[in-house]
Amino acid sequence: MRQFIAFVKKEFYHILRDKRTILILLVMPVVQIILFGFAISNEVKDTPFAVFAPEQNDEMQQITERLTASGFFVLTNKLRNFDEIETTFQKGEARLVIVFADNDIQLIADASDGNQANTVVNYASSIINRWKMENGQLAINQANIVRIIPEIKMLYNPELKGAYNFVPGVLGLVLVLICAMMTSVSIVREKEMGTMEVLLVSPVKPVYILLAKITPYFALSIINLTTILLLSVFVLGVPIVGNLFLLILLSLLFIFVGLALGLMVSNMVNSQVAAMLISAVVMMMPTMLLSGMMFPVESMPKILQWFSVIPPNRWYVEGVIKLMIMGVDAKYVVKEFVILGIMAVVLMTVSLKKFNIRLTK
Repeated sequence: MRQFIAFVKKEFYHILRDKRTILILLVMPVVQIILFGFAISNEVKDTPFAVFAPEQNDEMQQITERLTASGFFVLTNKLRNFDEIETTFQKGEARLVIVFADNDIQLIADASDGNQANTVVNYASSIINRWKMENGQLAINQANIVRIIPEIKMLYNPELKGAYNFVPGVLGLVLVLICAMMTSVSIVREKEMGTMEVLLVSPVKPVYILLAKITPYFALSIINLTTILLLSVFVLGVPIVGNLFLLILLSLLFIFVGLALGLMVSNMVNSQVAAMLISAVVMMMPTMLLSGMMFPVESMPKILQWFSVIPPNRWYVEGVIKLMIMGVDAKYVVKEFVILGIMAVVLMTVSLKKFNIRLTK
């Protein structure tokens, strides 16, 4: 045990002496969570829109005011001629034009970005329909006619904040990349510096050498996890609805999986450059695209859905959404715990198998 503690201290000293490593470990996660949290969003905010109304009336004025007061839209122009609509889109002065004519309302959107156009139209339609309901426009006076008006209720994210969608994915992305990048170069660095011989001739077993390698990074990752959760709650406004203990436990298990993944990469390559490329570049795309962070897994082709079970982020993101956003009981995240636990065991076993106790040239 003393030898193991000595190895852990050596790793801590090595990390603390390297300012660049400290910068990557402690500063980069903060920058990433803030940039991703504020930059990546599917919310409609301050969308420019124009209005075309041949005849001014109170209804047009009230709807326009309701749209601008929502905070989702900004009125940029009141058009005088129908032909000005296309010109307004071409100049980039509006993403949406609302046409008031003959007691009808027409929404014309710039669909060069189809997803954004669909979102903008849905937001505007919801606001206009709400105004109609409040002003009796949808009421039916005839006794023999029944009109069913659906009541929409958004669970877990009633304000439709984009941060609720991206914080779980960004949390998983930051943790796995930082953990994998740092540990992926740990063994390789010892080989390149010529200090691997000292480790191999020591009486410490290979499993303890690997555990000593990841222990300092595990401790620093706990600091990262704490920082990211605090930023998510107090800066991005994403509350932790569920069991905080289970969320931390799941995160610690995921951190261990990321560290074990980095160790496996470190034992399979012979240069720090190759290790960094594999951990930072090769793993980033599957992590972002197949984890459900950017696109729903259910919407992917079947073959990609099969591949999506491989990245550990897929299961961590699902677990974080359930615990942090939905606030479910422990029984609903058993699957995520079991899968990540199996991945941790498999990755550590492969790392031990690939760990060479003899140096080869």
